[in-house]
Amino acid sequence: MKNFIMQLRKRHRLSQEELAKKVGVTRQAIIDIEKGKYLPNLLLAYKITKALHTSLEMLFVFEENQEKPDYIH
Repeated sequence: MKNFIMQLRKRHRLSQEELAKKVGVTRQAIIDIEKGKYLPNLLLAYKITKALHTSLEMLFVFEENQEKPDYIH
């Protein structure tokens, strides 16, 4: 799932370390989320949206060509 965390984080002039502290994770977790290596759980995603003053819809973008779970087909 694509995300705009890096862009919004930079717009708010936050370092990865600062965002990590605001949401209660490590800097490495923020790096992995920004790179799309890790998809945050709903609670962490919510904390990130609050820290970046945005919504889930603006922060994460579902890509249609992603494989969908069986129950969605």
